[in-house]
Amino acid sequence: MSETLDSPVTPPEEGGKRRGKNRPVRIAEEIKDWIVIRGLKPGDRLPGERELIGRFQASKGTIREALRVLETQGLVRSRTGPGGGTFVEALSESRAMELLGNYFFFQNPTIGDIYALRRILEPELAAGIAGKLEEADFKRLEQIMQIYEDPPQDLEEERRQRHAELDFHSILVDYCDNPVLAFMCRFLQSLLRDLTVCKRIYDVPNPDLRESGLSYQVRLLRALRREDAKAAREIMFEHMCTAQRYMEEREAVLQTKFLQVPD
Repeated sequence: MSETLDSPVTPPEEGGKRRGKNRPVRIAEEIKDWIVIRGLKPGDRLPGERELIGRFQASKGTIREALRVLETQGLVRSRTGPGGGTFVEALSESRAMELLGNYFFFQNPTIGDIYALRRILEPELAAGIAGKLEEADFKRLEQIMQIYEDPPQDLEEERRQRHAELDFHSILVDYCDNPVLAFMCRFLQSLLRDLTVCKRIYDVPNPDLRESGLSYQVRLLRALRREDAKAAREIMFEHMCTAQRYMEEREAVLQTKFLQVPD
């Protein structure tokens, strides 16, 4: 049985005013407000097309376009056939990151831009999970660290180790109970994986960086085992500052090589 729009969100537009190309977008926003007001959950059915047409005094095409807007945003899904209709959908974290990543595609964020936020957010994340990890969680983190415990034998292994270091930080995010902080930390980590300059940096072997990162992570796990939030915050901040200096230094070296003109 479908929900009904028994509580008006906004009054119908009068005299055909403001019925421009943005009207489907405005209707989509009102439907989103209604979903929140009614407390609908993923899987709940939206009102039928005829009811939406009457509620918004809009054409069938306008309503269908509004629903397409919501579907593009990942907030609803349509199903045909018996039991079909339009249903509330939960936007996955990966999809949200993909959409946000598309925004930054032409923004060209720098390593400095990313670490300016990582220096603030990841220390707070580390402090926030102190006292929340169980032995199985520590084992999971230690297992990731084993991947880069020994020096790499070739470039491909070096690349895997560098990504495993980022995986360590991603696992820490799994234990964060602040959804905004968790999402932002994971998104910044995804930017580091995808930036072209970072990929080039990761292609250059550097055992000192591996050993430095491993050392910080060992210290961090000790602080987390002690449930010492203050120490965890300080260690992570120091780690982020060291990582930023290295990454920016390597970025400068690569930029210099790119600008050099062969004799």
